[in-house]
Amino acid sequence: MGGWALRRGWGVSLNVDILVTEGDGIQNSFADHGDSKNWASQVSVRREELTLKALFSEELGVVIQVKTEERDQVMQTLRAHGLSKHSHFIGKVRHEAQARLSIWRDTKEIFNALVSDLVLVWDTLSWKISQLRDHPDAAHQEHASLGQEHSHVLHAHVPQSVRARMHTSASASLMLTRPKIAVLREQGVNSHVEMAYAFDQAGFDAFDVHMSDLQTQRTSLSHFSGLVACGGFSYGDTLGAGIGWAKSISFNASLLEQFKSFFERKDTFGLGVCNGCQMFAEIAHLIPQAQHWPRFTQNKSERFEARLSMVEVLPSKSIFFEGLEGLRYPIAVAHGEGYANFSSQGDASQVSRVMRFVNGLGQATHDYPANPNGSEQGLTAVTTSDGRFTAMMPHPERVFREMQLSWRPSKSSLHDTKEDKTPWFEIWRNARRFVN
Repeated sequence: MGGWALRRGWGVSLNVDILVTEGDGIQNSFADHGDSKNWASQVSVRREELTLKALFSEELGVVIQVKTEERDQVMQTLRAHGLSKHSHFIGKVRHEAQARLSIWRDTKEIFNALVSDLVLVWDTLSWKISQLRDHPDAAHQEHASLGQEHSHVLHAHVPQSVRARMHTSASASLMLTRPKIAVLREQGVNSHVEMAYAFDQAGFDAFDVHMSDLQTQRTSLSHFSGLVACGGFSYGDTLGAGIGWAKSISFNASLLEQFKSFFERKDTFGLGVCNGCQMFAEIAHLIPQAQHWPRFTQNKSERFEARLSMVEVLPSKSIFFEGLEGLRYPIAVAHGEGYANFSSQGDASQVSRVMRFVNGLGQATHDYPANPNGSEQGLTAVTTSDGRFTAMMPHPERVFREMQLSWRPSKSSLHDTKEDKTPWFEIWRNARRFVN
């Protein structure tokens, strides 16, 4: 509740009187004569003990928030299930410039503090552990960000042009054929099932193509309009993320020629995600117009990062992100080596940027954890000059349906369709539009 209140500017006012009941051995007195006038002070020590006992009980419990006008209805439901004696109205939330936690007893405020301060105190031990276990700079950035209202706010900014694109049905001509897409994977790769499903939903025939299928010539890339290299841990990242996978191509003359021919065809397209992105970057010399791509190396946090992060789509020629410029939306990330490293490969001033991490205000950031890998200017996806081949670290295949998101905006704020799709599904619809 504290974190939510901090981010949304809502404080909490609690009254703990109700937690001490007659069943605890204290009889309330409402008389205003004699010693009854001092009833609260006479039993204050006992009531304080019982209050602490209730607050720090190890029994099962839950705090729920309901609208004021629905409170009686909720209590009736609890009463119907025999839970009324265990249910208490303990307070309310309140909108304020700076979220505060206020605790009242006997009509007196006994505690008041900024939620941001309480969160920082609560996080202190984790912060100290992170300084020793992780990269100290990332630990400091994460701890400091807890006191900043905008740092972790997930939100959705869907431009009207993107909404209109989501409403546009695919033309009937695109549905008459189903182009073949190779869902490429290697030993240790995952997410291929979700990726195949996304392409299938967009009108492709998705084929599970293992590298061994290409090595033994059971199939060939010449049979496909596009390929996608999926995420995971090819060869356990033993040689570095995506490097073993890339070397299996570079050191095999047959595969090298097959991939080179595929990339040079003018009617093909390709997408590399996470481990596939790392692999694409390692063979960038084979991909026309990818000479400015960086390598993707260890996150600045020196940790594997799996979280829901905010990204913004930039203007680019990527066929996958056509018409999505300006979109800001949560996306899943899961990688240990996503730092866009231009020190040994590529050109940061010339690379075609597609996507970047942003903070809660929509600003590009390299601060952790809004930017989980620390790439400069939040860079997390690149494309070729013609847009046919794109490499990205986040996992759109894990969030292209609304039900996949652990957080999502209200449906009415996005579109009026009943279709369970997020704006990320346009990535695959765009690919289908490209193949005509």
